[in-house]
Amino acid sequence: MGSRHGLARALSKRGICSRSCAETWVREGRVAVDGRAVRDPEYPVDVAHARISVDGEAAGGPAPRHLMLNKPRGLVTTARDERGRDTVYRCFDGAGLGWVAPVGRLDRASEGLLLFCNDPAWAAAITDPERGPGKTYHVQVDGHPTAALLAAMLAGIDSDGETLRAASVRPLREGGRNAWLEVVLHEGRNRQIRRLMAACDLGVLRLVRVAIGPLVLGDLAKGAWRPLTAEEVAALVPPTPAAAA
Repeated sequence: MGSRHGLARALSKRGICSRSCAETWVREGRVAVDGRAVRDPEYPVDVAHARISVDGEAAGGPAPRHLMLNKPRGLVTTARDERGRDTVYRCFDGAGLGWVAPVGRLDRASEGLLLFCNDPAWAAAITDPERGPGKTYHVQVDGHPTAALLAAMLAGIDSDGETLRAASVRPLREGGRNAWLEVVLHEGRNRQIRRLMAACDLGVLRLVRVAIGPLVLGDLAKGAWRPLTAEEVAALVPPTPAAAA
């Protein structure tokens, strides 16, 4: 059974145009459903199965979109925030991308590499804790962790009855009162790095995701985004042995 939405939203979900643009097209009489012109943007349609056309041309499913964003601090990873805070979608204003969703999350105080796509299967593979690519973070902490403490992060530390651990962790550099660590995670638990550091009596001063698998943030400006290349999309989710056979 399909998912039903208003006609304008259905066009947006198919990646045809933005929702506001779709509303204009519908009111102008340019959109038909099952061969009949519809002028109500809220007219309910089955997103997956309805025959929708714009100016007589079939409006099929969305072209695949896979994007990377350098998320600034202070933005919430959600489409709408009930407290009125700015969200990551502010970075896409005016781009006319249609529906794209974040792949995983970065909390409001965190920054760096954040993926978006309109491809649920690809997103699920990225976030799979067993087979998904590792996520690499540079973390500034308010102390100088010892080798024993780094080893404990790898072995696992209890936090409120939950064992938190890093897949790998290594020191990058030290300052007078703080240090930078490189931490790799395979899981995506809520605020995992901040909770892991707190369990080690370390406060997080900055947290930047710099890579997901082979994809690195590089010199992408803060708040800027770009589409992934076909090679990058494939590298992040290699075919399974069964599919490749």
